Amino acid sequence: MARIAGVKLPEEKRAEIGLTAIYGIGRQNALDILKDAKVDPAKKTADLTAEEVIRLTKAIDKIPVEGSLRKQVGESIKRLQVIGSYRGIRHSKGLPVRGQRTRSNARTKRGKRKTIGAMKKDDRSRLAGAKTEEEKEK
Repeated sequence: MARIAGVKLPEEKRAEIGLTAIYGIGRQNALDILKDAKVDPAKKTADLTAEEVIRLTKAIDKIPVEGSLRKQVGESIKRLQVIGSYRGIRHSKGLPVRGQRTRSNARTKRGKRKTIGAMKKDDRSRLAGAKTEEEKEK
């Protein structure tokens, strides 16, 4: 079992796909790292030798991944919020940052729908019915 940058690589996958389990490594980065470490991308991660894992670890140490990258991203977002930029304000409000529309989409960012304003006909009649019963009791 290969463990690189504190992450267990999935054993059943090829090396080029397995490396993408590490935060900060995508497909292109994975291919570049494998080329740099002279490891066959088609090889399964379970079949990697100890020497190949060491070479991969050395190649990955050259780029920010996992904790250091998360810290870097967090600091960048905090900097935007402190200077009061538009992007920083959007981050702090929990809204889409890169110009996406929010009128009809952005559900994952904004959360569950909350109806504001108009009520359904059934709700209005129930609410009106409850008020009249309270008035009768008085």
